[in-house]
Amino acid sequence: MPETIPFPEFENLTGRPFSFYPPVLNIEHNEWKLLEATWSEILVHNTKMDLEIWVPRRFIGQVSQIEKPVMIVGLSKELEYNAGMIRPHEKRVLNLPKSPTGPPPAAAGTIPTPAMVGGVRLSSGSESKIIWLVGGVLVFGLLAAFVGVKLSRNDNVEYQAVMQEDLGFSARDDYFAVVRKLGEPKNDRWKEPATEMQYRALTYPDRHLTVILMGTERNNALYIGAMNDEWRPVHTVLHAGRGNTRSLLDRLKRF
Repeated sequence: MPETIPFPEFENLTGRPFSFYPPVLNIEHNEWKLLEATWSEILVHNTKMDLEIWVPRRFIGQVSQIEKPVMIVGLSKELEYNAGMIRPHEKRVLNLPKSPTGPPPAAAGTIPTPAMVGGVRLSSGSESKIIWLVGGVLVFGLLAAFVGVKLSRNDNVEYQAVMQEDLGFSARDDYFAVVRKLGEPKNDRWKEPATEMQYRALTYPDRHLTVILMGTERNNALYIGAMNDEWRPVHTVLHAGRGNTRSLLDRLKRF
């Protein structure tokens, strides 16, 4: 056993119970009495358990001067009792395995950085505003130039929309159904030369309409739609076996 040497800093602990702070891990009761002190360690006895342990002096801190409710001996490190020995407690940190499906780290130079304008670094919000502003100025300039050219040539810019009219006809209506609703046409003509399909045009100039009938024979031609003065479809119907007649009218040349 090491030689016992008196130490003034432990005089207040002689015969008095004390507690370690922080408490020694793995020991349930934290009330001790000093038995011996040497240059390198002290021997303490647990008052609640039949246990004596040696504590290295390098782990002993300050001793409190107040003994109510109990004196405190500070420890410079958190200690643990294991296999009959006192040693510093090591906090184990578990490293989670990296996900094999995780995205690879971004390569240098691929991370976007704020743009520089006039030597000033812009944030992403400022950069977006600058881009929109420049784009708006360019579009406005092009429109102004276009209008200026048109005005200098004394041209009138006109916009015409093809309006889809609901004439109330279906793919079952024939010539007589059209006449009952719209009256006699101003012009009635057949597409020449005759092909596998016969096309009939009924013109109504006051309505700016030309009604188109189609059939394998002239006596069974039925309604497929109507064209405007520019020969654009303004009314179409669903035709059995052909779907909507819009594509058919788009391909039909004026006659």
